[in-house]
Amino acid sequence: MEKINFSGGEPFIHDRGEYLGKLVQFCKEELRLPSVSIVSNGSLIRERWFQNYGEYLDILAISCDSFDEQVNVLIGRGQGKKNHVENLQKLRAWCRDYRVAFKINSVINRFNVDEDMREQIQALNPVRWKVFQCLLIEGENSGEDALREAQQFVISDEEFEGFLDRHKEVSCLVPESNQKMKDSYLILDEYMRFLNCRNGRKDPSKSILDVGVEEAIKFSGFDEKMFLKRGGKYVWSKADLKLDW
Repeated sequence: MEKINFSGGEPFIHDRGEYLGKLVQFCKEELRLPSVSIVSNGSLIRERWFQNYGEYLDILAISCDSFDEQVNVLIGRGQGKKNHVENLQKLRAWCRDYRVAFKINSVINRFNVDEDMREQIQALNPVRWKVFQCLLIEGENSGEDALREAQQFVISDEEFEGFLDRHKEVSCLVPESNQKMKDSYLILDEYMRFLNCRNGRKDPSKSILDVGVEEAIKFSGFDEKMFLKRGGKYVWSKADLKLDW
């Protein structure tokens, strides 16, 4: 094991990020993992968290689907009185101050597919800008039992390619189409079960706490070739990134 990524939901909700901070510290100090990262919407992160735990975190990825606050509200990323874009700039500065590599994740969908983000992304200068095509997962954002309905957000492969073409000069852009994304992650849920997405939904394995990793991972649906093809293996330790802080 070389890399672990904490995502949610929103990982900073529980105990205002203290629990997450302890997990990050454990992964770096006890497990000695080369890379520990977090995906967050950034709304609950405070500078104190960086002061306490920043040294143990390699990469902070902030979800940002638009640089237009009205579009963020439409998508469901509005943060009330907070301006998501202003908050993003503040988090960028903290990452620089506390030596955490800064990354941006954007999901391209019906409401932002025509946006031009070149200027803002280049100003923020993340180490990676992951650009995902909106993906439907049965039971999660599609179907009768879905937690939310995302059909209205879906875009075609051609529309996604159009967005990528508009941003092709952005050197940190790492695109991820539906085909590349679906089976190229090892996902563990809160019960330590691998989630298999091969059938368009998240089918859980038995928990690694009950049957061990070697047995559970057989049911993960993980496509290692696609993981490598999408650029899943990269310089992911801040010690190796040689960043100009």
